[in-house]
Amino acid sequence: MAFDVGDKVIFKIFRYDPAKDKTPYFKDYEVTIEKKGMMVLDGLNQIKWHIDGSLSYRRSCREGVCGSDGMNINGMNTTSCMAHIEDYNSNVLTIKPLPGMPVIKDLVCDFEDFFNKYYTVKPYLIEKTPPPGIERLQSIEDRAKVDGLYECILCGCCTSSCPSYWADRDYLGPSALINAARFVMDTRDEGSDERLDAVNNIHGVWRCHTILNCIHACPKELNPTKAIASLQKEILKRTY
Repeated sequence: MAFDVGDKVIFKIFRYDPAKDKTPYFKDYEVTIEKKGMMVLDGLNQIKWHIDGSLSYRRSCREGVCGSDGMNINGMNTTSCMAHIEDYNSNVLTIKPLPGMPVIKDLVCDFEDFFNKYYTVKPYLIEKTPPPGIERLQSIEDRAKVDGLYECILCGCCTSSCPSYWADRDYLGPSALINAARFVMDTRDEGSDERLDAVNNIHGVWRCHTILNCIHACPKELNPTKAIASLQKEILKRTY
């Protein structure tokens, strides 16, 4: 749906301030299209800066790098800075916080559990041999093994779209697991055994039911389901 500069779009936004609201509610705001290719984040900024300064949401880089502005737009998780208003083919956008996460205020969710699970997989290079005098080199082929894994921006879109995550509060979730795979597949890393031990349980890789919501929700077009399958293969390879 194409919009011209000056056209109006309704943002129907989830509002909830636990300090004063008994229950959440939706509030409509009229957003003016200011430029071609306008992003949802631009519309939220317009509301925040010119209409209602009480609206709360996270934002930072506005370039799809920081991952701070993950939210649910017309039923699909994404980052608002990568979501073109016109791509939704509607003049009404319903904007909600990421599902399955506690709401702090409006579109701001509590990510403590999300990051605690991320830390569980030890998302850093583990070295056990003395470092060389120069950097640890990789071949082009070995470097390519982490393509499609390292690009995760920790926006939480995949994890909060996962029914297994909603049902099992101890499930590590696709974001933590794709980051585990990122280091297991890195030929420079020497901590794969302990990392695989951390995900080899019913709340780790074996909780995934290949529902594939995580693939559709990822704004970076990554494939967490494939990464989880690669971890399962590595565990079985080491076991048998």
